[in-house]
Amino acid sequence: MGGTATALVGFAGWFALLSIVLGLYRLRFVMGGKAVNAFATDGQDLDPLGHRLTRARNNCYETLPLFAAIALGASIAGRLDVTDPLAMWVLYARIGQTLTHIVSTSVAAVPVRGAFFFAQMLIYIWWAIRLLR
Repeated sequence: MGGTATALVGFAGWFALLSIVLGLYRLRFVMGGKAVNAFATDGQDLDPLGHRLTRARNNCYETLPLFAAIALGASIAGRLDVTDPLAMWVLYARIGQTLTHIVSTSVAAVPVRGAFFFAQMLIYIWWAIRLLR
């Protein structure tokens, strides 16, 4: 499997893992009496860690379609040579952004998280420009 496919499957796997972790995290609240259908989609009703975990997971599904669309376009066009070299860096930046988000929302952590996010966006833009030329 090439770099683009590996990173795309890794990204989806990371999202799935975060979803399982979030589900298990919420389970402790359900076991404590919270209704299983009473959770806010943004995690605001959880403690700070639960809120950060929810937002970190949601950030993944907000950007996974972007990666998938560009990867699909590159594949259909036979241009994986454009995406393969940086594809794993997108996955690494996504994991870095997620872990930073889960660990802290401190003033020092926010620019780190932002740097991981912008690295992904710059790669996506670079790919789009190269693929559209």
